[in-house]
Amino acid sequence: MFRTAQGHRTHRSSDRTGHSRRIRSAACVAAATGMFLAAGCSSGDDGPGEAAGGVPVAEKGKLTTCTHLPYPPFQFEQNGKVVGFDVALIDLVAKELKVEQKVLDTPFENFKTGAFLNSGQCDLAAAGMTITDERKKNVDFSVPYFDATQALLATKKSGVTSLADVKAKGKKLGAQAETTGESYAKAQGFNPVAFESSDAVLNGLRTGQVDAVVIDYPVVQGWLKDKANASEFVLGQNIETGEKYGFSVKKGNTALLAAIDKAITTAKADGTYKKIYEQWIGPLPQTAP
Repeated sequence: MFRTAQGHRTHRSSDRTGHSRRIRSAACVAAATGMFLAAGCSSGDDGPGEAAGGVPVAEKGKLTTCTHLPYPPFQFEQNGKVVGFDVALIDLVAKELKVEQKVLDTPFENFKTGAFLNSGQCDLAAAGMTITDERKKNVDFSVPYFDATQALLATKKSGVTSLADVKAKGKKLGAQAETTGESYAKAQGFNPVAFESSDAVLNGLRTGQVDAVVIDYPVVQGWLKDKANASEFVLGQNIETGEKYGFSVKKGNTALLAAIDKAITTAKADGTYKKIYEQWIGPLPQTAP
């Protein structure tokens, strides 16, 4: 989904009920406790720098990643630290560049425009983001690192298991704002309730704001591992959209893009990608790249 980031959460980066609309004002405190959630914590000595191979970075010794929290299993907070599938992959890039990854929580809408990349606040964006032609106009994407599908999750009491059921029964559909899930729902003739974050989407289901939601399948997988969710919700149709996730950089940042592509390609070749996939998502599908 762009995680894929596009618009159902009252927009995925806006509906997080304010949680992520702010660029974490508590970032400095978080950094002090070991979390790589940073924004405006510069000490005055932390200016632009250069990583191994002559790759320019926004902050000396750091590879600053813009993301939008929470979006498990791709990026979320666990025990005071930001972790997840995307985080682990970008750690490989940081290691190759001999720097440390720093994660900056930002509004999701900015991923489509590349605002934080263009301003120099971040070096790259990693947020379970689907590669689309529209987004390519504003940012450059890495090679695909994840094959994504959408899924319908509904409350058991709604009696729906497909989008056709939602329409036929007159039920309310939700999605995360600014995501491809939201875009897909709209393309099917729906006007989904938009939620700013994946957490807000799940809460919308729990509180009855909506009867079903369209969101990235890996996110649904994670939710259903919780017994309480599994008892209340039902997984409906799996929606094959042919989406692929990519990491994005500022247009023309060929040096960093090459480093990211190399890290992804190498990880897939030497088995590291498989280990990371299984750790954060589950068994690697035979069809996965």
